This record gives sequence, structure tokens and C-alpha cells, in this order.
Amino acid sequence: MNALYWFYLVLAIVTEVAGTTFLKLSDGMTKIVPIVLTFALYGVSFVFLGLCLKKIDVGVSYAIWSGLGTALITVIGIMYFKEPVSALKIASIALIIIGVVGLNLTDTH
Repeated sequence: MNALYWFYLVLAIVTEVAGTTFLKLSDGMTKIVPIVLTFALYGVSFVFLGLCLKKIDVGVSYAIWSGLGTALITVIGIMYFKEPVSALKIASIALIIIGVVGLNLTDTH
């Protein structure tokens, strides 16, 4: 499979995570710059997600996009926003990553 479409998926994940981070920084949608960046980055994320769907199955790409996005934003929440961390939270992130890897291994195209 063409590596370009996997690169599109990585860009979709990175821009979605950045958009979610700015959503947090918008302080309940009260700060204009983070709000604008949130919408812009979500828009870019969907463009790249749509592009990757030309060659990557929707189930696999969406699972990777949402799963890795969730894992990354959880790590950002813990490290940057000082959200609480627990063994269950860490184990859950590990399970998300294991699931994403498992889905990717089933891709036979």
C-alpha cells in the first residue's frame, strides 16, 4: 500500500490531537484564538482522514485515527494539563494501542 496514504492518516491524527488540545485551551469556548485553531485543525484533520480513505479501509483507518488520537490526548492531558494518572488509565491506553496494532495486522491489502 502506498505510504503516502499512511502519512495522510498520521497527519489526520496529529491535527485532530492538536485541535483537541486547543479545544481544552479555549477555556470552555471563551478564547477566540484557540476556538479558531480548534475548528481549523479539525477541518484539516477530516481532509487528511478523507484522503487516506482512498487506500486504507475505513474500519482500520478510523480505529487508528480515533484510538491513537485518544491515547495521545490522554498522554497530553496527563503531562501538560496535569490530569490525574492511574494504573487503570495507563493499562487502558496500552489496550487501545494493542487494539490498533491488532487491526493493522489484519489489513491484508
